[in-house]
Parts: sequence; C-alpha cells; structure tokens
Amino acid sequence: MSRSKGRKNIVIIGGGTGLSTLLRGLKKFPVDITAIVTVADDGGSSGRLGDDYSIPPPGDIRKVMAALSEVEPLVEEMFQYRFSNSPDLAGHSLGNLMLTALTDITGDFSHAIREMSRVLNVNGTVLPAANQRITLHAELEDGTIVTGESKIPTYNQRIYRVFLTPNDVQALPDAIRAIQKADLIVFGPGSLYTSILPNLLVEDIKKAILASSAPNVYVCNLMTQAGETQDYSAADHVRALMMHMGAPFIHTILLNTDEAPADVQRAYEEEQSKPVSYDESRLIQLGISVVKKDIATIREGAIRHDAYKVAEWLVAHAENGVSRR
Repeated sequence: MSRSKGRKNIVIIGGGTGLSTLLRGLKKFPVDITAIVTVADDGGSSGRLGDDYSIPPPGDIRKVMAALSEVEPLVEEMFQYRFSNSPDLAGHSLGNLMLTALTDITGDFSHAIREMSRVLNVNGTVLPAANQRITLHAELEDGTIVTGESKIPTYNQRIYRVFLTPNDVQALPDAIRAIQKADLIVFGPGSLYTSILPNLLVEDIKKAILASSAPNVYVCNLMTQAGETQDYSAADHVRALMMHMGAPFIHTILLNTDEAPADVQRAYEEEQSKPVSYDESRLIQLGISVVKKDIATIREGAIRHDAYKVAEWLVAHAENGVSRR
C-alpha cells in the first residue's frame, strides 16, 4: 500500500488474536500501518498446509489481513470461514486455503500476501517475519528442548529461551525498510514466547530494531498464560524480551489499570491464568517509562484490550515525536 505524506508510520510486531484485535482499532486512525507477523505456527490448519505445501503457516497472516481489510462484512466472514463438515477440509479456513493456493501459483508467500491484500482492500501492509518455513524451539529451565510452537505451552514449565531453525532466517527487505522508516514500533499484545519473540529472533529484524531511533512501545498482556508466562509480572515479560534481544530496547510499557470483575478472574484461574501484575519500581530500574491506562474491556466473559483506546494512545504517542535516543 502506498504511503500517505505527513502520516505517521507505525510498525506493529507480533501475532495471534492480540495483534489482530489491536489492528482493528488502529486502522480507524489516519496513520500508515505495517504489521510484521510471526510465521512460527505449526498447529491446526496452518501446520497441515505448511506440511503439505512447504510454505510458511498462513493462519496469523490471515487474521491480520481480515482485521485490516476494508470490505463488506460478508466478504470478511467468508475469508475467515472455517470448514467443519468435510473430512478433507475440516479445520481449514477459506482464507488459509486461498493464501496457500496463491503461494503455490506464484511460488512466493509474500507475493501471495500482497495480491490477497489488494483483493481484501487491506488498510496497511502485512508482512511475514520470514518468507520461508521456520521452526520454533524452546529450552525449558530444566534443559528440556521442545520443538514446535504448538507444543511449547503444553509442557507447562518455565521457559528459559526460545530459538529458531534454520538459524540463518532471512527477513524480507520490505520489513527492514518499514522498521527503518517507523515513527513508532509496537510489540504485542500477544503470547510472549510464541507470537512476539519469534519475530525478534530473525537476526535482520533484531538489528533493525536496535538501530532504529523510533520509540518502542510494549503493550503488555492483560493476563498471564499457562505454559508460557505463568506468574510473570510485567517486568518479567520485559526481561524476557531484553534477554532475547541482547540489549535494552523497550522505551515505554503500556499497562492496564482497571481490574477485571471477580467472576471473570475466577474463570481465568481455572486455566491457571491471572492478571499480569505491574511492579513499577522494577520497570523503572530497567529504564522504562511506565504508562497506566484503563485499556481493557470484557467480551463474552473474557478480558480483552480495548482496541480503540490502545490505538488512540499509540497514535498520540507517535504524533508526540518522542525519540528513545
């Protein structure tokens, strides 16, 4: 998508439902959006299509494209439609199949995304973190190595680090240019080890972020996640990000202040999840500016980021022109 003169360039890095939710709010504002999306998913429809066609998993890309699309609701619903009655198609979404078909036709995953973005009138640019299949691994604190994004949370043990194979994954030049031109770089919300960090493990993306003078904002998760961040505080999330990047790079953290209703918290406790605590003094010691806002909402018994409120603050932050240097 062409850039608009005078508008701020906001790059958002992540994956999963959190990223898609935030983008639905951000596209309502007059900014240029680039979403750099994880391709580490190996479960469900994405994993099956990746195995069958040797392509990066399309699932998170599909969700982001749907979030940024400017088409009739029925067209978006069709793109997101998941088959259920056919033994051969069960679990596949139409969007995943379309992206797979376009990749097979063109021979290039990123080109397929560009073409599908035009069809869906995507308000922004969607880029995979890598244009090839990658595998995410986790080393647990007891030394166990777990292979596969979908398997990592099932061990329900503390994670020491995550890493990719192959270890020489190449980033798309468009992703590097977007980071270099960014007025604001946003990380999250999303699963720390399986949605956000896989993007940062691509060496060229890591280097571009560390070299950027744009302010970096981490939108902290609202709840801890069993198997990934159980009992993590906000500072624990930041420390994991910094450890994998090898240097401090987060300038600001955005935290929620409004407490979830007791019945919602009880439901999450059954999943070994609880609100992320924010230890402000530790965050300040890490050199991070702490911003606390009421940015959560309850939908269908689940606590979610209020996409409009988060986006509104991010746009204002970008327009303030605060540099991290």
